[in-house]
Order: sequence, then structure tokens, then C-alpha cells
Amino acid sequence: MLIQSTRFGQIEIAESELIRFPHGIPGFPSEQAFVFLPYQPDSPFSFLQSAADPDLTFVIVEPFAFFQDYTFELDEGIVSELKLTEDNPPRIFNVVRIPEKTDEMTANLLAPIVVNWKTRCAIQIVLEKSVYTVRHRVFPQGLPTDRSDTKGGK
Repeated sequence: MLIQSTRFGQIEIAESELIRFPHGIPGFPSEQAFVFLPYQPDSPFSFLQSAADPDLTFVIVEPFAFFQDYTFELDEGIVSELKLTEDNPPRIFNVVRIPEKTDEMTANLLAPIVVNWKTRCAIQIVLEKSVYTVRHRVFPQGLPTDRSDTKGGK
């Protein structure tokens, strides 16, 4: 299938490769299918491009590259709905906000995106009673001079 994107042009992708959000995303309930586009190989940053809206793209990050102590419990209902197991753990992403000054980039740790990579099914949850907020600085010490820091991973 072909997806139109104002940021990436025309994207060809198999329908089975779409990331599906059966409940939509908070604030975008009708947006239920996205293309996952890595920023660069080995980078913790990626894009989620809406399959329906050419103008809607989220920058996301694998949080453990920058927030090694990031942790939360998944509700059993989410685990069941996404069909997660020890052999099929979730991939976790967080939406990133990139202001004009890139070193002030923040990640929304309060509302992680939980993905079953095998089924391509995802849910964005809002953590309850959490110490996390919607704006955690990704680079609290400023941008790294050695960009190998940004390749990260768990």
C-alpha cells in the first residue's frame, strides 16, 4: 500500500507492517494505523507516520537509551490485550517534543507507547500515580558533542 506523507513523500509499505492502535492515540482517537520509520540505523529515535493523515508524524524515542531507570508496571489488561508474554515482551517508545533549541528536547515519559512487535498492535497508556511528566529533558546536560551517545539502546 502507498502512504502519503508531507515529511517523507510517498511511502510504500505492506499493510501487515503497519503499527495498529485499536483505540487510537490520546488526542487522535481516529488515528489507528501508523508507519514506523527509523531515523537512522542504531538510533533510538524513530518516526510514527499516520497512514491516514499526511501531516501527522510523531517523533518517538526508545526511552532506555536516555532514561536507564525508567520503569513502570503494565496493567494486566494491557498485557492481555496486546498478548504480551515473557517470550514476546513489549517494545516501549515515548513521544518526543523538539523545540527550536534542540538541546531542550523533551520526552513524554508519562504516556509511553507499548507495542507488541510481533502482532504490530500498540497502545499509548497514561501512567497513574507516576513520578513521570510529559516533559523530561532528553539532554539535560546539553547536546552531546560525540553523537555516538544518541545511538543508545537498552
